[in-house]
Amino acid sequence: MDPIGWGEITTRILIQFTPVWIALVVTFALSLTFKRRLGLYGKLFDSTVGMIGFALVMFWVFTGLFGGGFGWIVTHDTLSQISGLKNKLPGTPVPDAEANGLYPYYLMGGDNLARDVFSRMIVGAWEVMKIAPFATIFAFMVGITLGLPAGYFGGRLDTFLSFLANLILAFPVILLFYLLVTPEIVQTGIPVYMAGVLFLFPIIFLSILFQSRFFTQPAKRNLYLSVTLVVGLWIYLGIAWNADPLGIIGFPPNLLVVFVAVVFVNSPTVFRIVRGLTMDIKTRDYVAAAQTRGEGPWYIMLWEILPNARGPLIVDFCLRIGYTTILLGTLGFFGLGLSPGSPDWGSTINEGRKLLSIYLHPAVPPAVALLSLVLGLNLLADGLREESLRD
Repeated sequence: MDPIGWGEITTRILIQFTPVWIALVVTFALSLTFKRRLGLYGKLFDSTVGMIGFALVMFWVFTGLFGGGFGWIVTHDTLSQISGLKNKLPGTPVPDAEANGLYPYYLMGGDNLARDVFSRMIVGAWEVMKIAPFATIFAFMVGITLGLPAGYFGGRLDTFLSFLANLILAFPVILLFYLLVTPEIVQTGIPVYMAGVLFLFPIIFLSILFQSRFFTQPAKRNLYLSVTLVVGLWIYLGIAWNADPLGIIGFPPNLLVVFVAVVFVNSPTVFRIVRGLTMDIKTRDYVAAAQTRGEGPWYIMLWEILPNARGPLIVDFCLRIGYTTILLGTLGFFGLGLSPGSPDWGSTINEGRKLLSIYLHPAVPPAVALLSLVLGLNLLADGLREESLRD
């Protein structure tokens, strides 16, 4: 077969993304239909910038889910090497594709190891989606759990926690991130011990949340606390110590190191944001009213202050996922953290840039993917900020 032109390449790529287009249409149709019932999320669709950002982000979310999770979009295995396709241009036909049951073309060409660039770009989105959002959620739970009491109580607790946060922030982020995932540090076991501490915070956060909310309803409180502790500790043992007694939950060591590094680097910044918001909001009248009616400190922090700080925190959450995506790309570019052969965008860009003066196609697709996802997150944050200010 002869190589195909850019018109057919584009058409075939669009067809491969059919599940993504369907998911985007359904998501937007439902969101626009019920936007007045969806709070801040629904108001996002009144902002053109926010809608564009949301569309870009959801495009990659669905791409990662359908491509890396279910394997519907990819055309070839990300690690398979086909003889004769090393550094071949986009649209190059695959030899004996029909006989071997393979997709007939490398739509975006082959890389320096004769692997399909298109499939690796798609699965690279899944690598980002497995780490960035969840690591950011964990970082927010750590920052919120420590930032609320620091801002509310002040005094020596605030001084001590702020000192620790400033100590971590004194290091350049990239350097700190780089140090945490180097093989020498990993061999000491420090990341595992850090995981043991950091991954306790979601359990602590949820336990305090339910205790403060339902302390006057012992039956409901005990039920929620029991479920939180049993499920939380089960997941904690699996992901932090790889000691799930049922053998169901586990975390690959390389992924755990990167996950811990992301949480550790982001937590101090979240802490400072939450602390500042708490110091401002605790002077409001509704907080004084809650204190007057005898509400406990944690109830006031979690159910009076935190909900009124949601706007800035949601905006920062979107931005922080973008920062995390860039950090993951940087790690992959330096060949650290994720396993060798990983199709993450940073590793793919690094492999492609070695021959960038001769072949553009291996490095450009993952670079554009990384750029578009971070751009979408920034636009989404701008849209949320715009609508939260109107709220």
